[in-house]
Amino acid sequence: MDLGISGKKAIVCASSEGLGRGCAIALAQAGCDVVINGRTQKNVESTATEIAETYGVTATPIAVDVSTAEGQAALLQACPNPDILINNNGGPPRRSFKELDREALIEGVVQNFVTPVELIQQVIDGMADRGFGRIVNITSASVVMPIEGLDLSSGARAGLTAFLAGVRPLYAARNVTINNVLPGKMDTKRLQGGIVGGAKARGISVEDAAQMQRDEIPAKRFGTAEEFGNTCAFLCSQHAGYITGQNLLIDGGLFPHAF
Repeated sequence: MDLGISGKKAIVCASSEGLGRGCAIALAQAGCDVVINGRTQKNVESTATEIAETYGVTATPIAVDVSTAEGQAALLQACPNPDILINNNGGPPRRSFKELDREALIEGVVQNFVTPVELIQQVIDGMADRGFGRIVNITSASVVMPIEGLDLSSGARAGLTAFLAGVRPLYAARNVTINNVLPGKMDTKRLQGGIVGGAKARGISVEDAAQMQRDEIPAKRFGTAEEFGNTCAFLCSQHAGYITGQNLLIDGGLFPHAF
């Protein structure tokens, strides 16, 4: 399917690896010029070079912490008028809620709530003026299915979801959409790290620990960055202009619900 976004410009946060990288690749396949972001210069440059050479688009590497004002300014200097914004950022590490002090709480909220709001504030009016804008926030399945030890991540991302529910109706008539994509158990470094930790805690093999997690999922497998990215790219397409304010679970059926 032609997504109708060839030539559009996209900022994809935290896109040097993992799910963000999957989104950047899918948008590049659709013909978008992309800004690749991450904190490690080598990873960012490697991903940008690969994307540019493979898909013939402009891929600009920007190695910054997107949670800082300086980092955001660098992204917007590289792409002052983005048509597409993919908000993505690392979440707080797993820990008991009783271990979270004020500093940790503030850091988690800045990463997963304040940062995407700040970026949206800076780009959404330009999108509206040009008559096209697609904003996708990568949150987490824990927004609807809380995970023990990830309370801060869940709370900050749920807060972002509620906050933007009041923003998206203001821009829908100007062809600017805001949607959230909620990954479940995706085959990423973060998931693999959790599996290794769980295996050690239980005294079982890493493969047995991974299989236990796969068995919990109706699809009986982990999701891939490729399928996640393709879903994200569709939400950014010309065909998705009537889809806004949605929370799309990509979890292989893990969360049991009817509505």
